[in-house]
Order: sequence, then structure tokens, then C-alpha cells
Amino acid sequence: MSQLKSVQEKLRLVRVLRLLKKTYTYEELSRITGLPITVLNRYVRGKVLPSAERTKELLNLLLPYINIEEEVRRRIKFDEYGFFDNMPVLSDTALMSLIAEDIASRYLDKNVDKVLTAATDGIALGVHVARELNVDVVYAKKKKEVGVEKFYEVSYVPSASGSVTTLYLPHWALKKGENVLIVDDVIRSGETQKALIEMCRQAGARPVGMFFLISVGDVVERLKKEYNIPVESLIKLE
Repeated sequence: MSQLKSVQEKLRLVRVLRLLKKTYTYEELSRITGLPITVLNRYVRGKVLPSAERTKELLNLLLPYINIEEEVRRRIKFDEYGFFDNMPVLSDTALMSLIAEDIASRYLDKNVDKVLTAATDGIALGVHVARELNVDVVYAKKKKEVGVEKFYEVSYVPSASGSVTTLYLPHWALKKGENVLIVDDVIRSGETQKALIEMCRQAGARPVGMFFLISVGDVVERLKKEYNIPVESLIKLE
């Protein structure tokens, strides 16, 4: 194992411990790992890092205690009208890093060159996934930025609003022939994601997949049939 890979695994263990610490006490983690509470505390706080051998042992012990899908479902907050808030998921950097690892592993064979999302809610996921894939993340906005001369521009009508929305992406953000992974935190109707697909086509780039933290209804199945590319979500809400 290279030195870089070794450090990455150790940091992964720290993220796993920090995530588990939100559910388990130090006493419970001590019983699971067989390590003193003081040692676990140092790992969680990042004061020291374990050896490569201990890191491997601890990951093998602890990863079965993490169910990413259930972690996300547990953090989603619904109000009395059925609307939900996923900020508790997006703001948990340890959880988001583990989610991004899972997403990246699904698309390693797609030779992704760019991760594309829409501002602003998709940016957090896009950054984490792009980091895991070691590529750049770019995002479309609802306004033109001063200082940018040329944009890819797509207009559509979101079904929930009934008004025209336009997304803009600088020309430099996508290049012809690039493989693009589209991600977002939530997908409901799919109009925004279709606009991102159109931007890829304008640039001559190739969408190789779409992934969403949360999908509502059957939109994932519809997009999969329409575009014939992998389209997935971590959890589905009816």
C-alpha cells in the first residue's frame, strides 16, 4: 500500500468513528473494538492516527455497524405537510464523505472527467464525489456571472412553479468528449437534470450516469429509460 493510500485509509477510519460516535457511546465503541476509551477519543479528535494494520482491523470491525441508507433516512426531517429538510445530511461531512466513497465506487469504470450539478443544493454532494473521483466539479447557476463571456444556456419550466427557469454554465466548464457524472441532492420531477443533460449535449460532452441522494416517486426509472444511462438514488421516497 502506498503512503498516500495508507493515510487515506486512516482518515477514512476517523470519519467512520466520528459518524458512529453520533450513535454509540465511547463505552459501546470500546466494547466493539476492544480499545480503551482514551485511545478511541484520540482517534476521533484526530490527535493521533492508528497504524496501517490497526486501521485495517478497525475498519473491518466497524463498517458493518454503518448503514448509509439508514443514516440518511434517520436524518431527514419531515414537517406536518410532508415537506422534508435534508440539511442534517448535507451538513454532516463524515457521512457525506462515506456517501461519496460509495458513489465514486459505482462509477470508477466510467472514466469520469467532470462532476456536474446545479447550484446550490447539489454543490455539497458534487464536491465530495468529485474529490473521491479526483476530478473537477462544475455547477450550473440560475444567473450569469460577471466576467464570463460565453455560457451554455438551457431554459425549462419546473412543474411545481409554472414559470421559466434558465440555467447557465460557463463554456470552459465542459469540453467536447468529456465523460460527465451528474449528481444532485434531491430529484423530484427531473426537469433540472434534463437541463443538465442538454448542457452536456451542447458542449459535446457525454453523460455517463446520474446519482441522487434522494429521489421522489418513479423519476429515476423514467430517466433511466429515457437516456439509457445508469440513474440511481441512495433512497427513494414515495
